[in-house]
Amino acid sequence: MAKGTGSFATFLILCPTAFFLGLIFASFPYDYPVLWTSLPTPDSYYDMLEAHLRFVHASPPIIPRILHIVIAVGLLGFIAKLYRPSEANLLFDGASLVLYMVALVVYITNIVKGLRIVTDGTYGQADLPTGSDPTAATATDGDIIGREDSLRVIAASNTIMALVLVGVLVLQAGQWYALRKEGEEIEQINAAEREHAKNGSKTSASTKKKQ
Repeated sequence: MAKGTGSFATFLILCPTAFFLGLIFASFPYDYPVLWTSLPTPDSYYDMLEAHLRFVHASPPIIPRILHIVIAVGLLGFIAKLYRPSEANLLFDGASLVLYMVALVVYITNIVKGLRIVTDGTYGQADLPTGSDPTAATATDGDIIGREDSLRVIAASNTIMALVLVGVLVLQAGQWYALRKEGEEIEQINAAEREHAKNGSKTSASTKKKQ
């Protein structure tokens, strides 16, 4: 892969990753009282959080389209970097792609599904068979979660995505550092070879003069 192509592909990876981290950070004030405080969370806060998530889910179609375009841009960057990969590409970019896909799976399975449940208000009913009695199932099945736990799952999913996306940035930074050190070592070796060749030519010239 050409150096310029690799740099542009890295840019295509870093920009969507930073964009998603910004979105998650914007949600942190909503997630903090649910996950990161020992104080009891009042019911009124869950009402506010529920209203916020419903507002987000009711966004105009252009908003999710832009989000999906940004996701595709990140995947395009990985495809470009992993085309005819080097050893460094397989190690760093391969692991970065795995983390990126983990974030994408969490987004689809937890965030998107959770927003639909919040909007519909069908807490604990999403996986019930058609025609079943939701009240009876909720009363007998201990694995079905209610409103508060559903909102906590969404908040925890944001945290998981933040961690794996930070991992993507760390791996890309590690790749940049490794390539930089490799370039410096190659330059030092080339400089030493040029110096050796220069000294050798001087020695040959001196020998000829003495003869």
